[in-house]
Amino acid sequence: MKPASRPLPPPVKPPERPSGAKARTTVAVVIATAPPARLPCEEGTLSDRVAAQLATLPVRRLRLVTRSADGPGPASRSGGVAVEVVTSDGLPDDLRAVAAAARAGGGPLAVVPGDLVAHTEAFALLLADPARGTGALVSPGQGPLAAPAVRTERGRVVAAGNSFHTVSGPDGVFHGVLHVGEADLASLAEVADELANLARDHRLGDVGEGELPELLLAGLVRVGVPVRAVPVGRLHCGRVASRSAAQAAIAGLAEVDEHHARLRAAVKSEDGFVATFLVSSWSGHLVRLAARLGLTPNAVTGLSVGLAGLAAVAFSAGERRAQVAGAALLFLSFVLDCVDGQLARYTRTFSPLGAWLDATFDRVKEYVAYAGLAIGYAADVGGGVLGPGGVWGLAVTAMLVQAIRHMIDFSYAGARADAEGLDPIWQRPGYGASLGLPSGARPPDPPAAPGGGRGRLVVRLSARLDRNTAARWLKKIVVLPIGERMALIAVTAALFNARVTFLALLAWGGLAALYTLTGRIARSL
Repeated sequence: MKPASRPLPPPVKPPERPSGAKARTTVAVVIATAPPARLPCEEGTLSDRVAAQLATLPVRRLRLVTRSADGPGPASRSGGVAVEVVTSDGLPDDLRAVAAAARAGGGPLAVVPGDLVAHTEAFALLLADPARGTGALVSPGQGPLAAPAVRTERGRVVAAGNSFHTVSGPDGVFHGVLHVGEADLASLAEVADELANLARDHRLGDVGEGELPELLLAGLVRVGVPVRAVPVGRLHCGRVASRSAAQAAIAGLAEVDEHHARLRAAVKSEDGFVATFLVSSWSGHLVRLAARLGLTPNAVTGLSVGLAGLAAVAFSAGERRAQVAGAALLFLSFVLDCVDGQLARYTRTFSPLGAWLDATFDRVKEYVAYAGLAIGYAADVGGGVLGPGGVWGLAVTAMLVQAIRHMIDFSYAGARADAEGLDPIWQRPGYGASLGLPSGARPPDPPAAPGGGRGRLVVRLSARLDRNTAARWLKKIVVLPIGERMALIAVTAALFNARVTFLALLAWGGLAALYTLTGRIARSL
């Protein structure tokens, strides 16, 4: 392979969006080897169009893989993005180009087919994600027979198909856009190299040269890399095979308001019941207003903290009107707590400081409200050092319960990350020659953990409940997320008193802690 280059045509104009810092971290590899990638369009060719769209996103380097040095591709820089063209002789070389890019490191890696017609916001769902983890763009449901099928569970791709491997029980379609997090680059490099060897030895059956993204996705899933299934929603994203199909697909992009879709994408899809139905259903108006006013997510976080402080002051008065006012202020504080994250995703202004402030002040706001409630209730005479009805003891106990719940969540997440970092042998590329087995064959199962039968039973029951909408929402409510806690505090404080609030928090919080702990133990087994 040898690099070659030529000038990039004028870039696709990105949709109008708020200003904000754009950290360029991702390396994008555009596979422009299939003939449709060279189909003409207003921007030059389809692969030129894809490259120009990627240049508007947090991409610091773009590598275009083509069959000819005279093929489509940018020269040196476009919009601050360093670009190069790599010529390739076939699928094995294409895969090795991806492996080389993965080993170069320096940030996440995106693999995008050059024959793709998509909204820029569809690419942003993966490339502008602050987590920058491994994920793939998918659509739920069945696609055409030739479409690469996937099967998903709990938001992850658990099986991916191509012309070499058929997926049983598919429930989605892969659009060819793959984003690999920095922690998974070594696995990607090994998978790509192994696939390149199989392709060189003609051991991948009738796999076409345009199926590189599908092969990589299947390989990553088979070796145990967790791949998020990122739905494209109403956005358009699809590969084309002819000039007429490309023209129709490009014309069809105008059917969707990309700006509105971006605003909708800023709302978390897997949030709690209160956040989803009582806040996110209308908070988009506040997000747009904040963006127009030039507010940063951190500024909105500060406003949220200020409202929580005012709520605590109102609670401390101990009067009914003040309790109602405090409840309203506390709920508005939670609304802004949702808005700051949505604004960060909408404007793509992410920062470690912002994430830390958001997580830290969630606890601060909650505990300040506890203190205000206890002060207001303890204003009555009598009750000793713990106040009337032992309200201070209840307040401290409620804080401890919430602290224990957060400890369970964070320690479990840390333990899972440590366990995945051990890289057990059955998750490594090549285990059991999993990528070279006959079509449809599965790699050997990993060793079963002692006592894992009951754990698997609980996990299967949980997965079955997730298929039922009402049961899924009930599970979200039972764990008492922050939205439900703030609503509980606001309602009980406005209608009753602090003692009732703390007793409700202890009862529900204790149940949530037991439920969460049981689930964590089952999943660990």
